[in-house]
Amino acid sequence: MAEEIRAEMVANVWKVVATAGDTVTEGDTLVILESMKMEIPVIAESDGVIERLAVHEGDVVQDGDLIAVIA
Repeated sequence: MAEEIRAEMVANVWKVVATAGDTVTEGDTLVILESMKMEIPVIAESDGVIERLAVHEGDVVQDGDLIAVIA
């Protein structure tokens, strides 16, 4: 079953670390968000393959926006 990773706050996408098709393990960093001059890593919550990466560097995400899907 696919797992959706969603933003937990309004932030800028500062750096995209992973790409679609990458195999990830729980705890791997997928993207780094920036909010109020703080860097916030978004991590994989389970093992799997990144099926979709829905953000690009420079994007602004809102609370609840889709960041990635891990299958």
